[in-house]
Amino acid sequence: MFPEKIMETNPIGHNVDLAERAYRVRRNALLMGEVQGQGYIGQALDIADVLAVAYFHAMRYRPEDPHWEERDRFLLSNGHYAIALYAALIEAGIVPEEELETYGSDGSRLPMSGMAAYTPGMEMSGGSLGLGLSIAVGMGLGLKRKGSSSRVYTLFSDGELDEGSVWEAIMSAAHWKLDNLIGIIDVNNQQADGPSTQVMAFEPLVDKLEAFGWFVQRIDGNDMDAVIAAFDAAKTHAEPKPRMIVCDTRMGCGVPFLEAREKNHFIRVDADEWQLALEALAAGRNA
Repeated sequence: MFPEKIMETNPIGHNVDLAERAYRVRRNALLMGEVQGQGYIGQALDIADVLAVAYFHAMRYRPEDPHWEERDRFLLSNGHYAIALYAALIEAGIVPEEELETYGSDGSRLPMSGMAAYTPGMEMSGGSLGLGLSIAVGMGLGLKRKGSSSRVYTLFSDGELDEGSVWEAIMSAAHWKLDNLIGIIDVNNQQADGPSTQVMAFEPLVDKLEAFGWFVQRIDGNDMDAVIAAFDAAKTHAEPKPRMIVCDTRMGCGVPFLEAREKNHFIRVDADEWQLALEALAAGRNA
């Protein structure tokens, strides 16, 4: 879909271009959600800006060769966000757009939870939460020892901060000075059992991460300027330490009536609402 040179050198940085990418990621997610009539749509909409910047500004990869050795790795720790990553992989040309209509169906390469064995560009299988950052530490350490310049990006949710394995990974990444590791936390303050901060308090999050030895930025994850600046700073930070971008996001971002839902961790949308959601998304794009 896009020339290999673009994906290797990543010159795309103009905010209008990236806003269009984010719009298309959101649209892809809504179209996949419509196939099943339900899904983790709120998360896909909230993290689309981050995915747009990751795949069309920050990362190095070849769409036609997902296993290219010199690629940057993107690990989806929160496997239930798979619909969001598929939307980005489709936009990036790694997964053909016609597979969008197979989402969650028998025999599809796009199962409802991320599976590395099925989907091109999916670096780890999802399911049990709290494991992505640990896997990223191992990958980052391995790349360091091979002398590779590739980076490892890892997206995980604020709910995963409940898991002890996450904090072990946070500690070990700092110990090994993994400056090729960039973590991204989606702080949307929702998980299956309720508001994340009430299920297990994790604030002051920035202070804790800095105390563990990370370079930390906290941003509005739905502000394109802020997301671009944070990725750039994470890539260029001079100290030999891992980097974390804490993204405060809005569930359902871009579709006002989904943003307004009190509980939207897992959304069931009436058949007539999918078109309304697409129209609301397009209206925001054209505003």
